[in-house]
Amino acid sequence: MTINTFTLPAELTDEERNLHSVPLLWARALDTADASILVDLLTDDVVVDLTPATIKIGLEFPVLSGSETVIPTMIGAVGPLDTMHAVSNVFVERQSDGYRIEAYALAQHFLPGEGPDPRSTRHALMGNRWTFFIRRGDAGPRVARFVMDCVWFEGDPSVLLAAVSGE
Repeated sequence: MTINTFTLPAELTDEERNLHSVPLLWARALDTADASILVDLLTDDVVVDLTPATIKIGLEFPVLSGSETVIPTMIGAVGPLDTMHAVSNVFVERQSDGYRIEAYALAQHFLPGEGPDPRSTRHALMGNRWTFFIRRGDAGPRVARFVMDCVWFEGDPSVLLAAVSGE
């Protein structure tokens, strides 16, 4: 039994159950600045497109291609910040060449060292939709494309660029 082409949890294969952890691993890599998680998660030719989100909040951020670009850019941009990503509503959909995973992500960002300071009000809080396109390969299923869209935003968008702008 399926609803809106999404598979119910009882019908998932072991591989599909394991794919539910992909958004959690992505969030953990960003929150802990752990590039090794992304090395294991991404294809070599991965594409990361944050533009649906960044355009909405007035930022310019290029589409990133290739794990050698994606990993240091994502870890370098988000890793130094005081962040916490909470992921929910994970859905896995079978596709002919792999899977599509959708998830909601609540992402709180503070400047480095300011997250636990109750006097700090400069932050970037985002309600995002994350979409991962998973390709099967010899090393198992890996993220071939990631797209982030922003549903709502609160705060200062420049906080998201602080680590790369030298703030």
